[in-house]
Amino acid sequence: MTIREFKMPDVGEGLTEAEILKWFVQPGDTVTDGQVVCEVETAKAAVELPIPFDGVVHALLFEEGTTVDVGQVIISVQTGPSGEAAEAEVPAAEAPATATATAAAPAPAQVEEPAVAARQPVLVGYGVSQASTKRRPRKAAGDVAAQNGTAAPAVVPAQPVATVTQNGTAAAAGAARALAKPPVRKLAKDLGIDLATIVPTGDGGVVTREDVHAAAAAAIAPQVAAPVAAAPAPVQAPAEVPAQAAPAQAGRETRIPVKGVRKVTAQAMVGSAFTAPHVTEFITFDVTRTMKLVQELKEDPDLAGLRINPLLLIAKAVLVAIRRNPDVNASWDEAAQEIVLKHYVNLGIAAATPRGLIVPNIKDAHALTLRELSEALSGLVATARDGKTSPADMQNGTLTLTNVGVFGVDTGTPILNPGESAILAVGAIKLQPWVHKGKVKPRQVTTLALSFDHRLIDGELGSRFLADIAAVLEHPRRLVTWA
Repeated sequence: MTIREFKMPDVGEGLTEAEILKWFVQPGDTVTDGQVVCEVETAKAAVELPIPFDGVVHALLFEEGTTVDVGQVIISVQTGPSGEAAEAEVPAAEAPATATATAAAPAPAQVEEPAVAARQPVLVGYGVSQASTKRRPRKAAGDVAAQNGTAAPAVVPAQPVATVTQNGTAAAAGAARALAKPPVRKLAKDLGIDLATIVPTGDGGVVTREDVHAAAAAAIAPQVAAPVAAAPAPVQAPAEVPAQAAPAQAGRETRIPVKGVRKVTAQAMVGSAFTAPHVTEFITFDVTRTMKLVQELKEDPDLAGLRINPLLLIAKAVLVAIRRNPDVNASWDEAAQEIVLKHYVNLGIAAATPRGLIVPNIKDAHALTLRELSEALSGLVATARDGKTSPADMQNGTLTLTNVGVFGVDTGTPILNPGESAILAVGAIKLQPWVHKGKVKPRQVTTLALSFDHRLIDGELGSRFLADIAAVLEHPRRLVTWA
């Protein structure tokens, strides 16, 4: 019998960690080469991971919802004939102990070290892994003290204090590390609860979430009752800390772990804001003609079935403006100290999804017709909302559009997507009084905001680029004459 390990791969460029969203297999299940075993959330996408070999699932090393570093083992699989012995994997120094355990065990494959026998049943991350080869047994505090020639600390009791679980079994508190899954350990740490002081109620003496919450509630209750029960006279609390502050505060705040999309987005925005010198310019203009064109295109039978909206024509206007100002489409190579001009446009579209904001991009958008661009936009948005955007779809973007107008916002000062030269925020299109042909008339008006990397784009180039976008949208026939 051989135990093979499958490590968290780097499924995205520069990925350092991923969160396990869902396991599709359980210990004891048979898996085959290429079978999907779990779904993980990477930088900004949900990705299914196939396993590269056949066998029987031995253990799942992490629970769902756990964030795992790239390179860590996430699942172990038993391969080869199940009757083969695994003595060759046991170090020579541990052979006597292993032989004794093997003789007492009913099945040769279940080999245990005496020091951890009390941990059965083995949980993920505890006990003896059949693939372990050189793990040293942990030393008790008394053994360490003896080696150093010093007495054990006074806080360690001479005899273990026995606690009793609900199923009537006794366990020595402090004799072994409390059994709990990683999320439960984190919960206890966040609440300041020592797992060793909790009486476990889970199967096999495992501490559960309910156990931790119960211990936390019990810890708060004495703090409220103590001044009344223990003191003959009321105890005056400090003026700045009310006596009832602790229980009241518990419901006033909610802490949400920063992980997944939110964590990656935060890191990217901080890196971009403090690396690229941002400049933002604004322009407000009349888009009445563009809105009329949108309506005409919706009624065109040749475009039946396509999603036609203002964002489609704005995207097309941006592509026309890039053609007129190609130096805008570039990136900064810090290592080589070079400006890299891009002869293609991978147009990013910021999309709000249940997992957070992501920016997939339309590859080679400059080469697409209006029909193809509409189809690409629709597919991109649908894939993003379903959480199926792949890491490749979010790499190598050159310039991004973010439509804040759908929320009724006039505009904003967007932060660059890392590695890109510019980002255009599209504001709400509103009916406003506007001077048209010498008279004040109600017209459809919007505001665009262009943020750009001032290392790549100076004020003159940025201004011309933004003005060209507005000119196309004011007079959409330029989509043809300037193309």
